[in-house]
Amino acid sequence: MRISRVVSACALSVLSVLLPAATAHAQQAPLDTAARAGEPAFAPTFHAMLFGDATYLGTNRPVAAGFMLGQAVAHVIGSLTDRLAFFGEISASALPTGYAVEVERSFLRYDFSDAFKLSGGRFHTPIGYWNTAYHHGTWLQTTVSRPEMVKYGSQFIPTHFVGAVLEGSMPQGPLGISYTAGVGNGRGGIIARAGDAGDVNGSRAWTAAISSRPAALFGLQLGGGYYRDRVTPTTGAGATEGTSSAYAAWERDPLEVIAEVVQVRHTSLRGDPTTTNNGSYLQLAYRLPGAASHWKPYARAERLRTSAQDVVFAPLLLGYSGVLGGVRYDFAPYAALKGEFRREQFQEKPWTKSLYVNVSFTLPDVGGGDNTQMTHP
Repeated sequence: MRISRVVSACALSVLSVLLPAATAHAQQAPLDTAARAGEPAFAPTFHAMLFGDATYLGTNRPVAAGFMLGQAVAHVIGSLTDRLAFFGEISASALPTGYAVEVERSFLRYDFSDAFKLSGGRFHTPIGYWNTAYHHGTWLQTTVSRPEMVKYGSQFIPTHFVGAVLEGSMPQGPLGISYTAGVGNGRGGIIARAGDAGDVNGSRAWTAAISSRPAALFGLQLGGGYYRDRVTPTTGAGATEGTSSAYAAWERDPLEVIAEVVQVRHTSLRGDPTTTNNGSYLQLAYRLPGAASHWKPYARAERLRTSAQDVVFAPLLLGYSGVLGGVRYDFAPYAALKGEFRREQFQEKPWTKSLYVNVSFTLPDVGGGDNTQMTHP
């Protein structure tokens, strides 16, 4: 029996046992406790953050340049009980023919404890660091752009995952260990998309990751993970896919250091040799001291190499090398201006140069910090 089927069966068994109890607790415990204490029942709450950005691009790449509107994004959290919450993220991206509206994340999570949290829905796949540390909303990240291997719509890694996820942390220990494990639909026929409407080949994907935040080194996070799937693109040959990741990140002002490596191995379903594909980046940033603390210079080097014999990636021409440097200026508490220069090479083509000027902002806690009650439709 394939591992994915075993994991699926285990996950369903856990869900069948735990969810009825979780639901009963979610429906009764807050009311019963409140009744005994003579206090009002738990009131559901709603909070949201809105993000937006716009960019000017000057480049010698053969792409549209000039002024462009970035993503408009909403992050929402709805607390249904003291343990049950909904997390959502919706984006609207400008296209030449209009706007593309996308549900980026949508999942329900029940917190049994800090060490045991069960969720179901659509997630950012826990591969590496960037894909879960920085969600949509350019203001959240230091740079204008994401690394090539984890860019929005990436074909190198599955950035989204639809299924069930178990996660937790043991912060009381000196290592601050956290874990994530999940089972769900693999990549869609278009491999940049998740299996939102069902698994295209009946073979579930599974993923597991572990990380550490040592108490003695506040700001440091170390981690790694693995993702397994069977990929069957609409065009081209299918393959078994194994994705390994490892990272080290230090984000504590004034210094920011993020290093990440990802390796994707494909074993062709038609008997071709197994191929290996590698992506990596190193990002450095430093917030200036004193009166200049609104300024944060940064730099990043990255590389993505795919095998010419890879049955999934070779036709997609994903090869990339790039270096960039820039500065972020936080001219208001919730708004930033960024200038970024990039030198890039796409799939062994001539090197190109690009200049980006980006302004981004957020409207924090739109729902209100006073536990504003959710209203029923």
